[in-house]
Amino acid sequence: MALRVLGAVACGGALGALARYGLGVAFPYGPWTVLVVNATGCLLIGVLMGLTEDVLLRTFLGTGVLGGYTTFSTYVVDFQRFASQGRPAIAVAYLGGTLALALLAVYSGTALAGRVRR
Repeated sequence: MALRVLGAVACGGALGALARYGLGVAFPYGPWTVLVVNATGCLLIGVLMGLTEDVLLRTFLGTGVLGGYTTFSTYVVDFQRFASQGRPAIAVAYLGGTLALALLAVYSGTALAGRVRR
């Protein structure tokens, strides 16, 4: 089972990273782009968690694809950039706003999936 899980994460991560790269090519880089990628990824994670309990599917899609798609490391770099530019209010708003939006997106995705399942 461990090799199957590792393979699911690796293959899913490659697909998610390719999707994120494709969006990076299609849309110019910026904090708003990162925010949209992370929010949509979190929404899809919520939907996934609400629709299936299959461990391998959750691992492939959640940890792999959506883990590779979302870019929370870039979000932290953007926060640091705002702070180092002497814009602490924007940095803190971006940090807190992104976190709040991500949590709301997961919650919304889970609620949406619950409605679909009923």
